[in-house]
Amino acid sequence: MKKLFEVQTKAEKFLTVCGGTSDVSMIMFSGTASGEYFNGKVLGTGADTQKVPKDGIGYLSARYMLEGTDINGEKCKLFVENNGTMEDGFRPLIVTDSKALSWLETTELSAEIVGSESGVRVSVFADVKE
Repeated sequence: MKKLFEVQTKAEKFLTVCGGTSDVSMIMFSGTASGEYFNGKVLGTGADTQKVPKDGIGYLSARYMLEGTDINGEKCKLFVENNGTMEDGFRPLIVTDSKALSWLETTELSAEIVGSESGVRVSVFADVKE
């Protein structure tokens, strides 16, 4: 697996509701992306929704849009939806207007999420045949 790019997020706002069966938090964030395949920034704010049942494993779902340049230096946008759990891993889905990165829409991707001082760092990986 090769790292395509990483997104360094900065938490902007936290919203939480503690229910009888689950706790749900929404974290609004900004950020920047860098890597061999894409460089850019989060447009507006993204949202990371964390649902943690009182008796189970928490589920995370983040959605955000990036604007920047692809591996060929062409301007483009990427929509990222990253779903999963810390136990089972994360599977991003990407939609893009980049011709050079259009293959990201149909290939299996994985993500690694690591906490940082200001938010989290999300690294996106894929099998790349070079």
